[in-house]
Amino acid sequence: MGTVHRLLDQHGKEAALGADVDRRVVEAAAAYMGDEDGGIGFIYSGWAQAALPHRRLPDDQPWQIISDRVRLLVEPGRKPVDSRDAPDALQWVGVPYGSRARLILLFLQSEALKTNSREVELGRSLRAWLARLGIPIGGKSIKEVREQAERISRCRLTFHVQAGGRGGLVNQNIVDEAFLLSAEESDQGNLFVDTVKLSESFFEQLKKHPVPLEEAAIRALSNNSMALDLYCWLAYRLHVLPGSRPITWKALQAQFGTSYKELFHFKPRFIENLALARAVYPAADVTVDERGVTLRPSTPPVAKLGG
Repeated sequence: MGTVHRLLDQHGKEAALGADVDRRVVEAAAAYMGDEDGGIGFIYSGWAQAALPHRRLPDDQPWQIISDRVRLLVEPGRKPVDSRDAPDALQWVGVPYGSRARLILLFLQSEALKTNSREVELGRSLRAWLARLGIPIGGKSIKEVREQAERISRCRLTFHVQAGGRGGLVNQNIVDEAFLLSAEESDQGNLFVDTVKLSESFFEQLKKHPVPLEEAAIRALSNNSMALDLYCWLAYRLHVLPGSRPITWKALQAQFGTSYKELFHFKPRFIENLALARAVYPAADVTVDERGVTLRPSTPPVAKLGG
């Protein structure tokens, strides 16, 4: 348990807010500690090692992350242009990005595992789940969710996983089939029609390599894409470490901060978001110094499932 959790536990939120602790960290920790929902979500382990961009890229630009064990390539998809003058024309859709894309992917993966089916209902189910996370569904928010869902459904994904000295292409798309409502229909109460079908290869890897996460933690970080990435990373890494593992700033920037040109711009953002991730993962044993971070074996946020 970290300092902020002890303050909250022993003295309450007001006292913690008066201490020398970032207000956002106190708010996240208080929200997490006061959340009694107990829900669990899942992601494929590859996402805990290489994630989507935080901000929008040019629509025709691919996204690539190269970490010590995973290479992720996300290529943007295209869709027909709604034009009588150019009926065969296509336009780039762009790769998914930001916190909304991460939440939609988390929903798809969690539902697929819980139902043991590649077909995942969207519409009311996604709407209800986002509402549980405190995401308003209406106006600008519904537009963002629709856009990220379309980007996810059209992009091409390649994970190259290095394991045991051998590399291999794990999966090459996320979604096989998806049907989106028109803009007019989306105002009638549903976000999407029918289902999304995850690709068979992605679903198989998800079943083999799931990372369980606490929905309470996701809820507290739902608007912060880097904090979500760091929470997923810690949930994946810490409980399997045989001992202390130092990681350099250079390696951290390659995995989490490729959009930052300079390390001195990346470091403070990383430290801020690591503190938020630790606020919702009290057991995480992580220290920061001038060389990078040191990870130490820690209890996972979700106890081992299924015996």
